[in-house]
Amino acid sequence: MTLLEIDLKKLEYNYFSLRKKLNPRTKMIGVVKSNAYGSLSGPIAQKLVELGIESLAVAYASEGIQLREYGIQIPILVFYPPIESFKEIILHNLEPVLYSKRSWKEFVHQVSSHKKTAYPIHIKYNTGLNRIGFSTQDVEWVIEELKNSPFEVKTIYTHLAQTESPKPDIKTENQISLFKEIMQKHDQSVKQKQEYHLLNTSGVFNYPEYHLDWVRVGIGLYGFANHRSWNESLQPIAQLKTNITQIHEIKTGETVGYNSGWKAAKNTRIAILPIGHADGFSRPYGNGKGWVLINGRKAPVVGNVCMDMVMVEIDDINCAEGAEVIVIGEGSRADEMAENAGTISYELLSAMGNRIKRVLKK
Repeated sequence: MTLLEIDLKKLEYNYFSLRKKLNPRTKMIGVVKSNAYGSLSGPIAQKLVELGIESLAVAYASEGIQLREYGIQIPILVFYPPIESFKEIILHNLEPVLYSKRSWKEFVHQVSSHKKTAYPIHIKYNTGLNRIGFSTQDVEWVIEELKNSPFEVKTIYTHLAQTESPKPDIKTENQISLFKEIMQKHDQSVKQKQEYHLLNTSGVFNYPEYHLDWVRVGIGLYGFANHRSWNESLQPIAQLKTNITQIHEIKTGETVGYNSGWKAAKNTRIAILPIGHADGFSRPYGNGKGWVLINGRKAPVVGNVCMDMVMVEIDDINCAEGAEVIVIGEGSRADEMAENAGTISYELLSAMGNRIKRVLKK
């Protein structure tokens, strides 16, 4: 059976490891989008609430609704809410990020039609990532609209494009400078203190001077920080395991897999594993880019990854059909395998399909 083992004690370790790096006044937004980066969003969110996290964040309203139905009551920020989801956001008391004049006007309409006042929102500015966010030219417009809006502004923020880059980084410094100007304009427009955030997990490590009021931690909670030295203070919470379905003796010159993707250079053995690109173990991990651990030894993927199966060369590894295989875990880190295949740990983790059974380890 292929299963993903999720260790909540390691999640707790990561939470406190990250918390210790923050300024004492800085609060934490725990990012649990995409099923908590491919794990289990409900139990992960529940554990974070128990640990004392102040807020959670998801990508879309449907994810936030699932958490409400699971029983999560603390504030849930919705990063990328399409206007079609605004009614559901209000119904489930979620906190949307407003990022454009269109989204602003539509949410004003929805809040007013539901006869709500002081509805919690977050405002996002685009300072250079060029994804979503108000333009820096829109600051005065936002400030003017706030004077008669039915909103309570919870936070104002931006997203830096490359917080893991070595310092000094000109692009990051330019973004920070732009956001400082935005902060100044908002502070001057109101009497009460506004709350701001800039940083994701990498930023927590690389820019401690800019922790501000909040930080957004996602991948760090799950054990990765986009830098080898930063990773040392974290523990990956997930271990993906499976078992050998069958073993074949392969002779020199024989091929393996679709399109004869791999040709044996010697007499060897291969093991067939019940996981494939339908489960999120995608084709880029084929032909030696990916590997698994069997009895503590690396077995490289041979040939093309299939939809439901993958083949690995076991050669002289002592194992039999039914033996346990670690696909991702200790000795087979998601970030290292992803880098070898030209991608990132976020993709490998979040792409794990629903066929993979999730098991909690408390």
